[in-house]
Amino acid sequence: MFRWFVNRRRKKLTRTPFPSLWEDIIRSNVGHYCFLEDAERAHLRALTQVFIAEKYWVGAGGLELTDEIRVTIAAQACLILLGLPHNYYKNVKSIIVYPSTVVPPPRKPGFFENTMAPVDPAHPIIGQAFRRGPVIIIWDAALRGGRHPKSGHNVIYHEFAHKLDMLDGSTDGTPTLRDRAEYRDWVQTCSHEYLRLKSRTEKGKKSFLDAYAATNEAEFFAVATEQFFDQPRLMIKHAPDLYRVLKKYYRQDPSGRVSRNYCEGEEKAPGKGLHS
Repeated sequence: MFRWFVNRRRKKLTRTPFPSLWEDIIRSNVGHYCFLEDAERAHLRALTQVFIAEKYWVGAGGLELTDEIRVTIAAQACLILLGLPHNYYKNVKSIIVYPSTVVPPPRKPGFFENTMAPVDPAHPIIGQAFRRGPVIIIWDAALRGGRHPKSGHNVIYHEFAHKLDMLDGSTDGTPTLRDRAEYRDWVQTCSHEYLRLKSRTEKGKKSFLDAYAATNEAEFFAVATEQFFDQPRLMIKHAPDLYRVLKKYYRQDPSGRVSRNYCEGEEKAPGKGLHS
């Protein structure tokens, strides 16, 4: 019965005309929107309407939430859902948005944790996802990543890839897949690329992936997701099998999209970002 009410509410939301102001915001702040076909854009708009309505939005650090902030974040989070079976990130209840880079408070040791061990110091972040908690997003980084899709850095894709990874109850760089064959292919391919990146990073060599991806398997998946959507041709050139498994998982082909005609004003300068 509860599911029936939820679906009814969602259908009502998506039957509501998409505000022209929101459309303008997406066109201005979400570079990938111009790569989508008409049906994909319509689907993204519908996803965005439901996402905005169902999540609890919090402005922090003196930030006043606006339609631009909600729409820009929601549209990017929903873009990576376009081909996936999903429930609008059911493990995301709240989204906390800060205006710019923030240093989180020091982590408190757990009740059963050895307090003699040093607690890792807090570092500046532009995003953070918690398995049983909110997603934290830094607004200026979200805006920069959305407007500059060729940069290969997108805090929204990164943090919401973490939330997809967490849906099965663990944060291990392997999201919920369709069958055993896909799991075998995923583990073999991603393990190979992760270890290759880790080896290059330890030797001080650069890679097509940001070195942050070598932190652990979960960060590898999140960083790879950023590049899959933002720099697909580079991934195909350097790691075609990685592109293949991500394409199969997300059921999207960003490389095919960028081969089509751009909307006007697509040529943008690169930006940079750090993720958690």
